Order: sequence, then structure tokens, then C-alpha cells
Amino acid sequence: MKNPVRISLLAALFAALTQTAAAHSPEDNRVRIEMKGDQRCIISNGMPNHAIGDFPNSGNPHSIEEQENRFCFSANPKKNATPTDFNHQTVAIALNGIPIRPGTAESYDPHSRRGFSRHGDHRWRLEGIGNSDDFGMDMNNAHVDHRGYYHYHGVPKGLIKTSKGSHIGYGADGFEIHWIGDKARSGWKLKRGERPSGPGGAHDGTYVEDWEYRPAAGDLDQCNGGMLNGKFVYFVTATYPFWPRCIWGTPSSDFMREGRGHGGRRGPGGPRGRRGPPQGHFGDPPLDRFGYPPR
Repeated sequence: MKNPVRISLLAALFAALTQTAAAHSPEDNRVRIEMKGDQRCIISNGMPNHAIGDFPNSGNPHSIEEQENRFCFSANPKKNATPTDFNHQTVAIALNGIPIRPGTAESYDPHSRRGFSRHGDHRWRLEGIGNSDDFGMDMNNAHVDHRGYYHYHGVPKGLIKTSKGSHIGYGADGFEIHWIGDKARSGWKLKRGERPSGPGGAHDGTYVEDWEYRPAAGDLDQCNGGMLNGKFVYFVTATYPFWPRCIWGTPSSDFMREGRGHGGRRGPGGPRGRRGPPQGHFGDPPLDRFGYPPR
């Protein structure tokens, strides 16, 4: 005789998986690019134009939700003398309207159950792709945060597959971002030896500080920038840092922590009607409106 409890559990599991898979369709993507004087703007609902993984999953308890994203930036960017670090912020926006945030807000924390937290040792910042399972990344090296905000950390296979050319996005300063595969080689390499403090052990890519830039090791600068068809652009690379972690131009305020570019969820739970303070990715203490601990 068949066990009715087991059958019910299996049916519930199948229904949950079906519901998760059906929660997003590439046809849900809504994005447009507008020119406003000397500014180029990408406006989207935050839903990608390609298949995504299951959310929630074992490493991520959140579900994808529509957003009201608006990122405006210079249409005529110029390089400054020195770059600006952008490792913990939205460094770029893809042409399909999905933000790029390669860094994380977590650091090594021996007192945390997970071994890292937003209040840990900031000398050892957790690298997203080096800990993709812990963050519940999907096949596009992306996941969602506590707002249902889908964003890329590494090379997004779905975006590259649906792109019509090498141009796949713009940096926070307005310079183009291109994917040309292994024709663009990053100069970032793992450090030799072992970590002198914090978690100890070999430099294996778990932390941002495991990496160092060696100009002779690649053909791109420290921000993954280089020349393409006579103009300066950034490149996505298959190896660290994947996306730029710094930018040469002047960043748009829409990409900054308090920038309006992040928009927020649509409906009563959005930025104009949020119910209570947002929580961290995985139940950490309350964060600011963009997922960072308050200063």
C-alpha cells in the first residue's frame, strides 16, 4: 500500500519546484535605453532575459522580484588620473537591465556560524565567486538578495548567449563593457604562500585579498580595462576579477550606495512603502536600503 504521507510530501515538493521554475520567464524582461542630454539611462524591471536558477535554494532563501531600476551615466566618459575602487558596489549595468555587483559585504569572522559576516575582519573580504555555493549562485554566477534583487557576480552565461555582439553593458562611469572570451587576459593572480593573518592557509581565492595585480601577467589594467577598436573599454574575464572592481571615469551617483539607481521593489514593499527595516542576505542584522550595514 502506498504511503499517503510520502505521496503528499512528494506532491508538495514537485509543486514548489514547479512554482519556483515558473516564477521567472525570459519574456518577463522589460528594459529600455534612453538618452537624456549627455546622459545614457538604462531602465528595467530587474528581470533577466534568460533562464535563471531556482530561488530560493539551499544557499539562498530569497525569491526574485520585479524592481524599478534606473541607472543613468555619462554618454561621453573621460578617464581620470587614478581609478576609483568599486569592489562593494554596483560597478556596472548590463544591457538587459541587470546590475553587476561582483563584490560582497561579508568578511572573515571566526565567531560567526558561517565563518563570515558583515561585521567580520575587513582585512579579509569574502570573494563572491570563490564562495558561490554559500551565496546560492545560479548558472549565471548570479543570485538574489533580501529584496529579490537579481544581480551578477561573475560571468553571466545567459547574458552572453543572448547578446548580439561583444558589448554587454556599461560601467558606472559610462565606459562600455565587452566580452571577447579568452582574448582578454586579466593580470590578477593568486598570491604565493600563505595568508599572514585572519583565516590563515594558502591564498586560494576565497578572499579578495588572496589576489594581486601583476601587470605582466595579462593584457588588461588593474580595472580590467584596455583598448578595443581604438577606444578604451572594460572587459569581462573568465578569471578574477571577472568584472571591473575599480573604474577610471567619474562614477554616476546612481551606482553609489545612496543612489536612486537601485530603485527597489515594486508595490507596497518598495522603497516608498517598506514594511520595517530590510534584513541581510541570510538573516544578518538590519541593513541600509541597499543591503549594507549602517555606518
